[in-house]
Amino acid sequence: MEAQARGLLETEPLQGRDEDTVASADFPSMLSEEEREELKAELVQLEDEITTLRQVLSAKERHLVEIKQKLGMNLMNELKQNFSKSWHDMQTTTAYKKTHETLSHAGQKATAAFSNVGTAISKKFGDMSYSIRHSISMPAMRRK
Repeated sequence: MEAQARGLLETEPLQGRDEDTVASADFPSMLSEEEREELKAELVQLEDEITTLRQVLSAKERHLVEIKQKLGMNLMNELKQNFSKSWHDMQTTTAYKKTHETLSHAGQKATAAFSNVGTAISKKFGDMSYSIRHSISMPAMRRK
């Protein structure tokens, strides 16, 4: 009995069979002529309000463009400002700072490693040069 008493007051979401029932219902035949006329009037009023709001929005957008033009703001300037702000915001993030620090440290280590390799290569060439000069200058090493 309690389930019947709730009737239309149920707060449960519609199930598939309930949706089918609602979709197949013939609502226009359930409305009186007076209710139908009220709904039509409300529909016309809502459509008029939507049209008015669109016109107001369009006028405000035109006014916005005019103000931006007077201030010298154009699409390119806005893009530059947005990019600069985004770049700044990104640079202030913790992830960026950690990544920058890690890459900087890695770069310093790589520079030191290349420097050490360069020094070692230079030393080897220097040793080879000395060895060649020394062998040429020693008479015992010459072939007769």
